[in-house]
Amino acid sequence: MINPKNQEADRLTSTQEGPGDQILDNTLRPKKLNEYVGQSNIKENLKIFIEAAKSRGEPLEHVLIFGPPGLGKTTLAHIIANEMSGNIKVTSGPAIERAGDLAAILTNLTEGDVLFIDEIHRLNKTVEEILYPAMEDFALDIIIGKGPSARTLRLNLPKFTLVGATTKLSGLSSPLRDRFGNTYRLNFYSHGEIGQIINRAAKILSIEIDQPATEEISQRSRQTPRVANRLLKRVRDFAQVKKNGDIDKETAQAALKMLEIDEYGLDDIDRRYCRLIIEKFGGGPVGLNTLASALAEEMDTLEDVIEPFLLQLGFINRTARGRLATELAYKHLEFKPPADWQNKFL
Repeated sequence: MINPKNQEADRLTSTQEGPGDQILDNTLRPKKLNEYVGQSNIKENLKIFIEAAKSRGEPLEHVLIFGPPGLGKTTLAHIIANEMSGNIKVTSGPAIERAGDLAAILTNLTEGDVLFIDEIHRLNKTVEEILYPAMEDFALDIIIGKGPSARTLRLNLPKFTLVGATTKLSGLSSPLRDRFGNTYRLNFYSHGEIGQIINRAAKILSIEIDQPATEEISQRSRQTPRVANRLLKRVRDFAQVKKNGDIDKETAQAALKMLEIDEYGLDDIDRRYCRLIIEKFGGGPVGLNTLASALAEEMDTLEDVIEPFLLQLGFINRTARGRLATELAYKHLEFKPPADWQNKFL
């Protein structure tokens, strides 16, 4: 079965981290809070809590960051480590398969370290239970022996800060969620904030770009920094080959047209999905299974990869009877809504 996440990462407009994104993200990743664009409320809170923790000589309370992919959860974890003058150890929920894996990571931490666990909602329950005393008491409980002779040995751990990141807050158990002292939700960025991110990235990458071109890329970036940086990289390549290397509005538009990214940030598969509902199924309602068959895609791919951004834009509706195209989708694809369009929502 196709993994929706893998298929999503292959798309240019994907918010998932793709094969070539890690090097780019590391290059462009801000190191301090004052370099981080957007999420102003979170930045203000973190600044206060970090300063207070440092003045007391204590680690920052454990931090849980949640929100859609590509908005800067990993970046914030690295910033917290830098601001606290500590090292960061990075892992992920699926990578910690056994309790022994987590025990090895915890016992190798030093005082003031930050342990970052991405996709923390995917920790298995056995591993999760090891985390409870580690988070609360900075201790690791090890069971020695089996049966009636078994006994528990408690190892003291250095004081550290756990930063957990997740795209599915509901996937975390209540006991784990309750052990985080700070919980933050990352929101989508405004076009102005994305523009600042693009200008900052262009400066680091030594790209000459004017403001209209910045706005053009920002508008098509799905309000997501990762997408904005990826599009900037592709437009830069286009400008180097087709133009003199500088990016103006005309160059940006030509590059994005070649990449088939329209002014809403929709790519070819997004438009095919909406067009199918309108042209073949009269605007809906149509079942997910039928759409998947017609598009030759997996149902999970449609539900987890294609539909979230279309729902965010208001181009489709999910109903008990199936998927419906909205008036916005009709107008964007230059179709005339049918006379009974409003009745479909009843």
